[in-house]
Amino acid sequence: MADTAVVFWSGTGNTKIMAESIASGLRAAGAEADVFEVPNVSAADIAGHAKIAFGCPSMGNEVLEEEEFEPFFAEAEKSLSGKKTALFGSYGWGDGEWMRDWAARAKTAGAVLFDDGLIVQETPDEAACQDYGRRFAAF
Repeated sequence: MADTAVVFWSGTGNTKIMAESIASGLRAAGAEADVFEVPNVSAADIAGHAKIAFGCPSMGNEVLEEEEFEPFFAEAEKSLSGKKTALFGSYGWGDGEWMRDWAARAKTAGAVLFDDGLIVQETPDEAACQDYGRRFAAF
């Protein structure tokens, strides 16, 4: 098992691009990274990783995707206390409220947040996402 898990849900493919680019950046920095797509992973599958990067786009009224990702994250957050955690996602409109709310929620669960989260509007800049992964590897 790799030290870091990159776990994501993607509707349009933008968050998937982010996840793959972040994993690429982690690996370029010498970290091992496992990439998982919700719903093909359980919270138990990632519990043993030292670091976790979670990715989910903003949906609806600036919330996490409610059918698959939200239930997954609700279970995963039970084991985030003391765990190094990064958050990322894409959005089409709004001001990033979903990420601020998600970061506050992760902090409440005891996660050690890498930063306030990486958000991109629409199509991600792969180089910026790779840089985020490299920086998370050093965290």
